[in-house]
Amino acid sequence: MAFGKLFSAIHSSNQKGNSPVLRKMEEFWRIFCEESSCSKRGGKHCSYDFELLKDPSTCINHLMIICLNVLLLILLLFTVILKSSTKTFHVSSQVRRFSNLQVASAIVSGCLGLVHLCLGIWILEEKLKKNHSVFPLHWWILELSQGITWLCVGLTVSLKLRELSKPWSRIVSIFFVLISGIFCFISIFSVIGGREVSLKIALDALSFPGAILLFTWSYKGGTYDERNINESLYAPLNGESTDDIDKTSSANYVTPFAKAGFFSKMSFWWLNPLMKMGKEKAIREEDIPQLQEEDRAETCYLLFLDQMNRQKQKEPSSQPSVFWTIVMCHWKDIFISGFFALLKVLTISAGPLLLNSFILVAEGKESLKYEGYILAITLFFTKILESLSQRQWYFRSRLIGLRVRSLLTAAVYKKQLRLSNASRLMHSGGEIMNYVTVDAYRIGEFPFWFHQTWTTSVQLCIALVILFHAVGLATIASLVVIVLTVLCNTPLAKLQHRFQTKLMVAQDERLKASSEALVNMKVLKLYAWETHFKNTIESLRKVELKCLTSVQLRKAYNVFLFWSSPVLVSAATFGACYFLKVPLHANNVFTFVATLRLVQDPIRTIPDVIGVVIQAKVAFARIVKFLEAPELQSANVRKKSSNGIFNGYIHINAADFSWEDNDSKPTLRNINLDVKPGQKVAICGEVGSGKSTLLAAILEEVPKTHGTIEVHGKFAYVSQTAWIQTGTIRENILFGSAMYSQRYQETLERSSLVKDLELFPFGDLTEIGERGVNLSGGQKQRIQLARALYQNADIYLLDDPFSAVDAHTATNLFNEYVMEALGEKTVMLVTHQVDFLPAFDSILLMCDGEILESASYQSLLYSSQDFQNLVNAHKETAGSERLPDVTSSHIHVNPTKEISKSYSEKQIKDKKGDQLIKQEEREIGDTGLKPYLQYLNQNKGYLYFCAASLMHLSFVIGQVLQNTWMAANVDNPHVSTLKLIVVYLLIGVVSTFLLLVRSLSMVALGIQSSKSLFSQLLSSLFRAPMSFYDSTPLGRILSRVSSDLSIVDLDVPFSLMFAVGATINCYTNLAVLAVVTWQVLFVSVPMVYIAIRLQRYYFASAKELMRLNGTTKSYVANHLAESVAGAMTIRAFEEEDRFFVKNLDLIDFNASPFFHNFAANEWLIQRLETVSAFVLVSAALCMVVLPPGTFSSGFIGMAISYGLSLNASLVFSIQNQCTIANYIISVERLNQYMYIPSEAPEVIEGNRPPVNWPVVGKVEINNLQIRYRPDSPLVLRGISCTFEGGHKIGVVGRTGSGKSTLIGALFRLVEPAGGKIIVDGIDICTIGLHDLRSRFGVIPQDPTLFDGTVRYNMDPLSQHSDQEIWEVLGKCQLREAVQEKEGGLDSSVVEAGSNWSMGQRQLFCLGRALLRRSLILVLDEATASIDNATDLILQKTIRSEFADCTVVTVAHRIPTVMDCTKVLSISDGMLVEYDEPMTLMKREGSLFGQLVKEYWSHLQSAESC
Repeated sequence: MAFGKLFSAIHSSNQKGNSPVLRKMEEFWRIFCEESSCSKRGGKHCSYDFELLKDPSTCINHLMIICLNVLLLILLLFTVILKSSTKTFHVSSQVRRFSNLQVASAIVSGCLGLVHLCLGIWILEEKLKKNHSVFPLHWWILELSQGITWLCVGLTVSLKLRELSKPWSRIVSIFFVLISGIFCFISIFSVIGGREVSLKIALDALSFPGAILLFTWSYKGGTYDERNINESLYAPLNGESTDDIDKTSSANYVTPFAKAGFFSKMSFWWLNPLMKMGKEKAIREEDIPQLQEEDRAETCYLLFLDQMNRQKQKEPSSQPSVFWTIVMCHWKDIFISGFFALLKVLTISAGPLLLNSFILVAEGKESLKYEGYILAITLFFTKILESLSQRQWYFRSRLIGLRVRSLLTAAVYKKQLRLSNASRLMHSGGEIMNYVTVDAYRIGEFPFWFHQTWTTSVQLCIALVILFHAVGLATIASLVVIVLTVLCNTPLAKLQHRFQTKLMVAQDERLKASSEALVNMKVLKLYAWETHFKNTIESLRKVELKCLTSVQLRKAYNVFLFWSSPVLVSAATFGACYFLKVPLHANNVFTFVATLRLVQDPIRTIPDVIGVVIQAKVAFARIVKFLEAPELQSANVRKKSSNGIFNGYIHINAADFSWEDNDSKPTLRNINLDVKPGQKVAICGEVGSGKSTLLAAILEEVPKTHGTIEVHGKFAYVSQTAWIQTGTIRENILFGSAMYSQRYQETLERSSLVKDLELFPFGDLTEIGERGVNLSGGQKQRIQLARALYQNADIYLLDDPFSAVDAHTATNLFNEYVMEALGEKTVMLVTHQVDFLPAFDSILLMCDGEILESASYQSLLYSSQDFQNLVNAHKETAGSERLPDVTSSHIHVNPTKEISKSYSEKQIKDKKGDQLIKQEEREIGDTGLKPYLQYLNQNKGYLYFCAASLMHLSFVIGQVLQNTWMAANVDNPHVSTLKLIVVYLLIGVVSTFLLLVRSLSMVALGIQSSKSLFSQLLSSLFRAPMSFYDSTPLGRILSRVSSDLSIVDLDVPFSLMFAVGATINCYTNLAVLAVVTWQVLFVSVPMVYIAIRLQRYYFASAKELMRLNGTTKSYVANHLAESVAGAMTIRAFEEEDRFFVKNLDLIDFNASPFFHNFAANEWLIQRLETVSAFVLVSAALCMVVLPPGTFSSGFIGMAISYGLSLNASLVFSIQNQCTIANYIISVERLNQYMYIPSEAPEVIEGNRPPVNWPVVGKVEINNLQIRYRPDSPLVLRGISCTFEGGHKIGVVGRTGSGKSTLIGALFRLVEPAGGKIIVDGIDICTIGLHDLRSRFGVIPQDPTLFDGTVRYNMDPLSQHSDQEIWEVLGKCQLREAVQEKEGGLDSSVVEAGSNWSMGQRQLFCLGRALLRRSLILVLDEATASIDNATDLILQKTIRSEFADCTVVTVAHRIPTVMDCTKVLSISDGMLVEYDEPMTLMKREGSLFGQLVKEYWSHLQSAESC
């Protein structure tokens, strides 16, 4: 009070003196406070009465608050300047989650600041409107200063606390609490004193709790433990620490969604850290967190199985419905998402009712004093609630779809591991791939659309009630049109279902053919059949495109029907109004228009809903059919003895087995077998006698139709065709077992792999390509043998593993692997090599599915004529004349070892090079319009696109003109009702025809672009060099030609149009709003800017997430493809569970980016909807605040009707933009494989060889150097030799020496790095590849058959008659086998020829060579899988049929090359020797001589036994 008296004294003295200071003070108070405002206090100058500080409505109170606010802002500025730079660096390099307290503090501060700012602006506007002056200043400056202070201080301390100096930030928060506390108590006391509660008093009272919250955070947050950052979602972003993160720990953290609170889930706040990370750097696979437990594939699949078992227990007699089981698994989530869907429908339906009230208020018919403000606030909260409910509906529906997709993918994978042979014939590998990549994806999309099926109906019913309220009985006309629309759609939907089914079948056929061609690309190139197979796939694609056109046209008609239905509804209703004499006024017309605008988006999605339902139904039927297919009937024949005594025991009694599960035609008949633990049993017999089938029967792979089988112990199985997984050599050998160094090293030594690993750049950590493409045949088999040995099983089933290795390696393997390493194990070995038979305890001689004899070698030799014939055939194959004595006691392996040692030392330098299998390529960052232009540039697609866009723009302009006409003239007495309605309808009808043109243009765009993209992709893949297939897993290619292509075919064209159309609609709504109420531009322009910024912020993360979704999908596809190929091996080792777990992990790995991608979609839309709600409420407030009469009621109705649909159109726009941005990634992925560097031209027109080339068959190889990749070492190093025309050349060498690479060079599968090959005077590098390969004959190392008939496999190009084919089949020893089949030449060959034995497949390949009759024939291990008797006949056939031809034979069987003119010996990529066989054998130190010596040692041991 003393200070008050002093100030009064000064004031009185100044008054007496009338000083200049007093005059200036008077002027200031007059401007700031307006003196008249204190007249009620008896003329006493309020500005100098300190007692008035207690009154929160006085000017001096306001001035003091303004000064304190300025002081606080200066203090904050000082604090920011003094912030700790070291702390800032440390924290800024971390990505953090915001705590709940921090979020609450920021929200309270922000809300208080915004309310103060809005109040200040409103006070200023009121003063301008009433007084046309801004004076007095104190009220609005007070509120603005309060708002700025709360926003600056509150948000800075809340969100940037860790970047501020601790002491100063606490001083600011304490000062803030004191100020807020003082004014809070002043306000409370004034209310107690009897003053009315004003908005300012309420805000002062609320400020104190807000300041307390801020103060609490400043203390709690300041002592925040930095270790919490480690629990945050993301790893450090700074480059130094990122490199140290182990990629394998990428998904050790779970998505924040798992622990998010209610607010965080509703607002998608939990996603902020990932969005921030996406903005700061490109998101990688390891940055994406794991799904929460309940969303993982394992949980979903187990829940599905549990529910299925419950259904079976309830109704044991019937098969449970897969569909209803899935529904029962997720009924709670479906119900919750349905609740949000209903809430959304109710909130959006409230819009037209609020519009009606707004128009009444605008016409001066308000029922409450502040009804306009109440309506505006109600409108805002209604739109926010609508946004929250729709976002939760969409998000939760997507999540259900993700779970369903995951469980179906898991179920399909599990099923294919148990699929019977008969079922496998019905469901090929390509079809199974389709079930996962296409069908499961389509079914996963269905839950998102499910609620649309009933919410649209509910929304229409509510709309009809509102319409009835607006236009009375005229609503009946609306109802009739809607019913007619639905009825017209019914036949279209049935047709679409039929064509969709046809499309899926056509897609299966095309994918099956594509898959087969891609898997066997090497064989196609060797035979020069690429063009034929490419044409076959293209013809299948034409059938598919025909079905696709039908589907898309039906969809276009649907789109036209439902997009035009609102126009037809309005036409019918207004027509009815005219005839029923229903009066048309602004309030009922625009209530009708607004209702129609709100339901038109759901109506327009009906075609999509119908399409998705049909696609899901077709896909679901296909998957259910697959899941219900017959499985392998495991009779639990495999038993394990508790004490291990019986482990290794096999007993079969009078058993019949049939691949086709047919009693009348058993594949194996009357099998009796008794194998004791530790016995070694050999199985031999001619081609197709049932040797491999017997092993399969023991493995429970072949259905038993009669008899009994009993097996004890654990199996290890080595298949005849090597099955190698993509991964390292070590992973293939360990096969899921733990690593024990000593055992592992011993396994490598026993499997003769040590030398090979020395040659590999990364040793046993070298990545193997898919199906072991970068390994030789022998290396693949030895890795299989190592895998089997490391498992330490009881029973070893070995299916002819030595056929792919040379004699020396075979001897080592037999002695060290079979006889020593497996000395105490039960071994059943299928073999054609008689050399090893004496060592076996028992030999099974098989013929035509029966065991003819079973005894020891000596017993069979004396008692069985068939066995004697087999041994004699072997001797005859080896050569009857004795070889000259070779003094080979001094022939060692040392020279070879020395070569390999020096070679490996050279390769050590390359150990830091790249692995063969690269990470899948994906685009990084924002590619802008590039993928869109790639899509539109196909077949002049941009013309169709421009036409469609122009048509849509014209349609939207037509709609605006319609509503403008109605708004301007609805209350115009000079325009008759008839004229009003007729003009309205004419504009609508013209607009409708534009829609039809738009839809048909999009179908044309889609078909033309799909056609062009596929054609380029196929050409690129078929022209790609073999190095591409060696380093690219098949799953990556298949995922592009299946799921990516399906998206491009079905989804991209209409999504592109909808995105453009919805964006035009959205901006039109905004434009109409801005034109009618231009004041809204002050809000809408910043809001549009914010929306664009938000969208860019979103796309930074979303694009990477979608790309990762594509690349991780390839992992699932690749793992599935490998598992389908190796199902028998997986089952034999009982590794189904491990592979299934890996599949579950890969499904989750793929699902996680998908989950975060659609969550990010909802994150964006929710924030944009909030923005659009602000724009709408701003427009509404403009109409309320501005004086009545400013706008006509018609234009108010038009503006609000467009404003109400702004939210929906914005959502539709952004949703479609996000959808097309996701879908266009598929175009991006296709484009990556459309420009693969191609091989040399197929034909060089200016340099074609003569028609009869080669004439002589002379091959000159000059200094030939081959490397597989530019950065890899040479594989062939300077080979020079000449093959004279008509000579028979044998190529020999150790396994992995480069024999098959030389053959590849002859066919230019690999282009020479140096040197040249000249054939009959023509350098083969100067002519086209087709001209080269089509002139050579070949029998490849891996015998390959294609899905089709025997005729097709012998002669795919249809160049020969049936008689010629039968003749060749006779020469190949296949005539009888084919004649036994019902169809003869038309009898079926299933995928990969799996219904024919390996030996028979090799005979088919020989038949192809005989049909082609080339002057140069290449045999690459051509008879490795054939028994000696058949081999003998075939060798005679080749000699007689190709007597005048140059024959190059790569062989491990030395007798095969003994009668060759010359022998070429290769070691480690170098030519060691090249001469006549006899000359080489006499030569001291000869590699060939050594190989012969090794081979003959087996024969001598066999004879001596």
